[in-house]
Amino acid sequence: MPVPDELEEFMLLQDKIVIITGASSGIGAASAKLFASEGAKLVLGARGEERLDHIVTEITGAGGTAFALAGDVCDESYAKALVNAAIGEYGGLDVGFNNAGTLGSPGVLGDIDEGDWNQTLQTNLTSAMFGAKYQVPEMIKRGGGSVIFTSTFVGHTIGLPGMTAYAASKMGLLGMAQCLAVEYGGANVRVNALVPGGTDTPMAATFASDPETRAMVEKFHALGRIADPLEIAKAALFLASDASSFVTGSAMIVDGGNSICKAA
Repeated sequence: MPVPDELEEFMLLQDKIVIITGASSGIGAASAKLFASEGAKLVLGARGEERLDHIVTEITGAGGTAFALAGDVCDESYAKALVNAAIGEYGGLDVGFNNAGTLGSPGVLGDIDEGDWNQTLQTNLTSAMFGAKYQVPEMIKRGGGSVIFTSTFVGHTIGLPGMTAYAASKMGLLGMAQCLAVEYGGANVRVNALVPGGTDTPMAATFASDPETRAMVEKFHALGRIADPLEIAKAALFLASDASSFVTGSAMIVDGGNSICKAA
């Protein structure tokens, strides 16, 4: 049976205006390309201007719509600037994917430096708060929207030594998502967190930097492997789209069975 033309042309994010941070590589870059293919108009943020521009060129070359604004997510004014760019370029904002993050400086409790601790929390948690702070009011003006945070399995389903600051900052996103979901549910703004398993990104590679460590991480997962960034991007697409219209305040586990795997 042939597919009707209107279904062939349907795109999940048609004309949705989306901010993605951490968009220069990994999950952010994969999401940018996927969202663009689904009709989104993108504002992409990250520190690396050259890499951001390359992603924009890829997207626009494939017929998509994207604009890059480089900056540091730890700076509150940058969060505001990204929202202003979305308004200036496209007229508003529908989705904020606050994905930027860092592993920080791993270390056991006695070796944790206060400056490193604060920097990790600033990058992973406070920056997401800055993002939501400026994104939500613009979504309300358009009748609603979707805010997404990228959390992690570390500290949620598995504890790893030396990852205390990382886990604490990423688990804070889950609590923030729940509280913001209640605060803004009446305005039709949904707030959710992704909880990915191990994912093949440049940042993750700094942790699993040798074959033995990578093999250990792969064994954490029931599927016996780590994710391609596109697999996590597809979950983000669901949360960004109207397909998840009744999903808010959730910690969406996309972990290849990490949370239920107890294999040695």
